[in-house]
Amino acid sequence: MINLTGETTSHLTRLSKDDSRVIGYRLIRILLLLMVLPYASETHAAKPTAEPPIRIGLTPVFLDDQANFVNDWRDYLGRHLERSVVFVQRGSYREIVDMLREGKLDFAWLCGYPYVRNKQHFRLVAVPLYQGEPLYRSYLIVPSSDKQTRSLADLRWKIFAFSDPDSNSGHLYTEYLLAKQEESPSSFFSRTFFTWSHRKVVEAVASGLAQGGSVDGYVWDTLALSHPELTSQTRIVNKSPQFGHPPFVTNTATAKRDIAAMQRVLLHMAHDTDGLRLLKNLNLDGFVLGENRLFDGIEEMAKFVGNRKNDAPQRP
Repeated sequence: MINLTGETTSHLTRLSKDDSRVIGYRLIRILLLLMVLPYASETHAAKPTAEPPIRIGLTPVFLDDQANFVNDWRDYLGRHLERSVVFVQRGSYREIVDMLREGKLDFAWLCGYPYVRNKQHFRLVAVPLYQGEPLYRSYLIVPSSDKQTRSLADLRWKIFAFSDPDSNSGHLYTEYLLAKQEESPSSFFSRTFFTWSHRKVVEAVASGLAQGGSVDGYVWDTLALSHPELTSQTRIVNKSPQFGHPPFVTNTATAKRDIAAMQRVLLHMAHDTDGLRLLKNLNLDGFVLGENRLFDGIEEMAKFVGNRKNDAPQRP
């Protein structure tokens, strides 16, 4: 039989009380955790996720055969925007315009023609500088073997290549010249076709597949630097007046902070080594904010051609 002295009994009593306190504290902690956990889960769920990538639309109409460049430019923009960038490439301006209007793209590099047709939906972000100006021309080209052609008039009943129906330099300008003579491509040429790329217009004319073609002068000049063996097989017959260079545009619903960030990065390209290297590959001097008046000439031609088409059914 164990004999418990008063001192031992008192000690055990204190231990029991201490144990009770410990157990009580633990129970309180468990209850508090049970109360806090649901809120902790909500807080964790409410943390902002990574921002979606910036989506930029491109077409092969004027940026062609540049896969490595596109990857380098994507990485450059992503670093400076501190956000992932995705280039979305489609075969025509129409597809890119539709995607931008539907909010499936944030920005796009378009021609001035689809831009002026969608000004109520789009906003000008930046315009490239080519040879020191935010301007370019349309070239009328023929095979270099053709020594006789001196103007568009000499190409009547010939086969003619266009780039894209929504291209200014690759379609609208020539259509406008014909409309001023109360003609149209279908009535003037024996046959026309779209190549969906300015480079392919040059290739079609160089190979003799077409006897003439309308091409972006900036693209022809750039090809003359990178592929002189191709452009040497063509001859420039006529150069148009200057028009606003194909601009960078955005949907009017795009966040202002995203627009400002993109403008800042594009305008800064001419001021850092990597940006200058990319611009050199593009044969550009940089980007500027630009103004809508740069595209007034394109808008006037589009209205003239549109009005003539509307009047056509009323003609005898």
